Amino acid sequence: MKLRYKILNTVLAIIGVAFVSLALVLSHNSACEQAPQVSGKTALMQAIVYRCYGSPEVLSLEQIEKPVPGPDQVLVKVQTASVNPLDWHYMRGSPYFMRLGSGIGAPSDQRFGVDFAGKVAAVGEEVTQFKPGDEVFGGASGAFGEYVVVRETGAITLKPSGLGFEQAAAAPIAGISALQALRDKGKVTSGMKVLVNGASGGVGTFAVQIAKSLGAEVTGVSSERNTALVRSLGADHVIDYRSQDYTTGDKRYDVIIDNVGNHSPGQNRRALVPGGKLVMVGGPSGNWIGPLKNLLQALVLSPFVDEEFILFLGQLKQQDLAYLGELMASGQVTSVIDRRYPLAQVPDAIRYSEEGRARGKIIIDVD
Repeated sequence: MKLRYKILNTVLAIIGVAFVSLALVLSHNSACEQAPQVSGKTALMQAIVYRCYGSPEVLSLEQIEKPVPGPDQVLVKVQTASVNPLDWHYMRGSPYFMRLGSGIGAPSDQRFGVDFAGKVAAVGEEVTQFKPGDEVFGGASGAFGEYVVVRETGAITLKPSGLGFEQAAAAPIAGISALQALRDKGKVTSGMKVLVNGASGGVGTFAVQIAKSLGAEVTGVSSERNTALVRSLGADHVIDYRSQDYTTGDKRYDVIIDNVGNHSPGQNRRALVPGGKLVMVGGPSGNWIGPLKNLLQALVLSPFVDEEFILFLGQLKQQDLAYLGELMASGQVTSVIDRRYPLAQVPDAIRYSEEGRARGKIIIDVD
């Protein structure tokens, strides 16, 4: 065997071993640690924590140290929080590549939940935008607890006075994802035809309404049991996915917001006008290749077609939260609430969310 082939085989073997080693490291679940002893002199609060990856059984309601705001931070007394699929992805550490950011073997941040609404309890000495007593909403790690801290310039904004805490808490991740997918990635303007796949879920219910607020003609895809809900949100047309496949029909759309990932980019392309945009908010399930399948196909197809395939993950931004609050205060957008759970029943709320049948958002009553 020639030397270059020996070298090539050696390199490939090293790459293979490295890949297998990385896979074993990422997929390893460390044992759950015991809750540490907390000093009796420390101010405490109740919060949901998880000390290892796994099913909802790893979530527990504990007494933990109450956070103290830094110079540029705001301490919020949480009234209400809401559940997102992001929460249970972090809980399970799945897909496994997420663990490169969330922690290898066990979560590096043991607090749980993101979406919150509540009242400012205290502010750092450098904070000027907020004061104690202000009603606010936004996103921060540890929203499933009595208090959270957020940077003044972070994902927090004043709650419109006429907006309830439940409505506000339901909005951050789902509402911002819908807004940015439509406005920033889809470039939706008045008169465009938009299809929302998964129109009855958290992001979908916001997407239908925001697309209408932008002047689009909206088609929502959902199950038959949710047809009336999607129409009530303003959809001009509703497709029951069990009886009709929108990718094989005659209608074409300028933008498709795909919250489900049950059709490949190639299939979705058939439902787009030339030069149309597919914005992929959700994807197939799985711990390894599954979530990346549509992305990989999009990368292969993109150089050869005029349509755009955009993989998208919303970013919580203060200015977008404020804009979303204005839409809700004006009545153009409302949060759809499915179920409510007390803080102690967060594991049950997560189980329900994982079923994938929630209509709109799931609320956690914290206060």
